[in-house]
Amino acid sequence: MSAVQFKGIYTALITPFSGGKVDEKAFQSFVEWQVSEGVHGLVPCGTTGESPTLSHEEHKRVVELCIEAAGGRIPVMAGTGSNSTDEAITLTKHAKKAGAAGALVVAPYYNKPTQEGIYQHYKALNDACDLPIIIYNIPGRSVINITDDTLARLSELPNIAGVKDATGDLARPYILRSKMKKPLQLLSGEDMTAVAFNVSGGQGCISVASNITPKTCAAVQEACMEGDYKTAIELQDTLTELNQVLFCETSPIPVKFASSLMGKCNGELRLPLVQPSEESKKHITEVLKKLRLL
Repeated sequence: MSAVQFKGIYTALITPFSGGKVDEKAFQSFVEWQVSEGVHGLVPCGTTGESPTLSHEEHKRVVELCIEAAGGRIPVMAGTGSNSTDEAITLTKHAKKAGAAGALVVAPYYNKPTQEGIYQHYKALNDACDLPIIIYNIPGRSVINITDDTLARLSELPNIAGVKDATGDLARPYILRSKMKKPLQLLSGEDMTAVAFNVSGGQGCISVASNITPKTCAAVQEACMEGDYKTAIELQDTLTELNQVLFCETSPIPVKFASSLMGKCNGELRLPLVQPSEESKKHITEVLKKLRLL
């Protein structure tokens, strides 16, 4: 599957748990709902999917369950990142074997590699894995920022297909286009600025909010793809309060609670994540009621 298909709204899927284990039935039901609501792609085992607390076996199983439930109707971009290059390679090779269309690989966190180390991390993945790779730049979580020059250098590698940028920096699409030797898919990792990112030349968004309002999020992106930014902004405006409340505490705490209110999962989280405060629960509930989701 070519990189040009990585566009529109991709849901950064929650991972439902029950009794400390992955709730496979709830997860596949959730995937089916997402597909029926018209999202353009799915991302299991990302930040929203609580990937840091999944065992390797659970991680692989969740990717397999997602691909099975999607049934080839829309592409699956499996989260396969790690702060260990060898581990990221293993997970990416598994995603390829399982049938993923691509891999979302977060910048190696905690280790704080240099820009050369970051380059070599992704080059090793490029060389070892025959799968389109989307680089995930999120310095707020990984501490390191992948610079424009490093991204431009990485763009020359054949299996590097795109960048998910969660910095909120709307100048980046312009700067990257001026520096990159090979065009990459540019995807926003920040729901609030998704339309503005597309106006700047992006092709879509890997979204938290589409766990809750997949149909509207898909409509926003479809309007952008048609060049109808007036409609896109009008639709995006209806999601402003939702986009704010889903980050009232560390994500995915709020989105997991919101999903539980909608009956999509039981809201169970894994430590060190805990349930939202009573104040946050009240705020989340009010916003969902306002959107007539409850």
